[in-house]
Amino acid sequence: FEQTAHRITTLQRPGSEKVPFFLIRVDPAGNISKLLDGAGFPFAKHGGACPLWSVHGVFKTPRQIVTQWLELPDGQRFFSIARTVTAGGGSFGAPRVERAIAIGCAAEHAEKLIYTSDDSGPRADAPTPIGVACRVCHRPTCAARSELPIGRELLPDDYRRLSVPFGFSSD
Repeated sequence: FEQTAHRITTLQRPGSEKVPFFLIRVDPAGNISKLLDGAGFPFAKHGGACPLWSVHGVFKTPRQIVTQWLELPDGQRFFSIARTVTAGGGSFGAPRVERAIAIGCAAEHAEKLIYTSDDSGPRADAPTPIGVACRVCHRPTCAARSELPIGRELLPDDYRRLSVPFGFSSD
């Protein structure tokens, strides 16, 4: 899966352009070990990706393809295909390493993919709202947030419990 995903991400010859894809590879801790961007996806310069993206959840369903429509705060939409792959373990006692691979494309190219024709899959009119990464995402109601956004102050409240991990100042 990873080799095929890597290859289709790099199939952009002048004059014979195909669907422009991006690729990301992450480990179970969320560390990014490979990024290829041919589709204009705004990856974070530092740190990981949004925990709501299915590339992090596919570890619960090893070796199964999971599709997801994504919507960024600026309204950009993407279609993502994610799956785990296993590396290592080639000799006695060698550890096996699970990693997740996701490829994706902008929504306007998604209709060319067989995965968008599945009626049982996610719907384009109900994308998952994600951010680039917690430190640069300003979605105030995100329950998966792990850090405050840059430039926002924590608003502690001793009298009520919020449904989100952090209450922070608005613009």
